[in-house]
Amino acid sequence: MQVEHHSLAAEFPEFKNQIHELKQSDAHFSKLFAEYDDADKAVNRAENGVENLSDAALETLKKVRIVLKDQLFQLLQAAKV
Repeated sequence: MQVEHHSLAAEFPEFKNQIHELKQSDAHFSKLFAEYDDADKAVNRAENGVENLSDAALETLKKVRIVLKDQLFQLLQAAKV
């Protein structure tokens, strides 16, 4: 069974345009976005059996992804004002 990719635009569709704009104009947002995307892809590869990770390593990677997602969401909300 294929596990879904959690792209930031899919997670926050209401911010799709803002995500694109901030990736272009805000270096900090762009860096966090790249880290989130890398973590998400790594989780996806592990969950789909493409890459083998221990359960502990996968859980750690998922926690990193959540922290990055929270930080990106805060930046999106702050930029919305």
